[in-house]
Amino acid sequence: MTDDWVPPAAAPAPAARFPAEVASVLAKAGWHPGRRQLPRAEQWADTLSGHFSDEGHRHSVFPAAIEAWAEFGGIEVTLEGAGVQQARTAFTIDPLLGLHQPRTLADLGRCLELPLAPLGEERDGQALLVIDALGRVHSLDHSGEWFLGQTVDQALSLLITGRTPERLRFVADAL
Repeated sequence: MTDDWVPPAAAPAPAARFPAEVASVLAKAGWHPGRRQLPRAEQWADTLSGHFSDEGHRHSVFPAAIEAWAEFGGIEVTLEGAGVQQARTAFTIDPLLGLHQPRTLADLGRCLELPLAPLGEERDGQALLVIDALGRVHSLDHSGEWFLGQTVDQALSLLITGRTPERLRFVADAL
């Protein structure tokens, strides 16, 4: 045996999925790693896909939406106060809060060239949270359409920390 023996380097710790503040807020709202309520998500999918607007529009249902509903569905985050760049935003993840918006989502989906599904709402109904088929999250309110993140994790972090979302811009906006 030699005195030169060096123990193997410890594997680096896995990166945290959420910043500590975000993870704490989500935990208080009932989320935990591995949370998966697929039966509820499937019920929401059935309800949404079976609902037609007066004009005949119907909600899109796709895997990214079902996954988001299964993991975060039913979570209600109530926040107030200053965030990093703006006020932090209270939100609820419940796709049925967008049940009566299939035409709105179809219209925006045509602009984005992707189907959209409701995800929940911000600020007690002042904005509708939606998810696209790629898993990106957007918000629609009286002032326009906003991009919240490439993933649900990024979007929830933005809302909880009070970072400013990016406004969606379309060709018609430039004219």
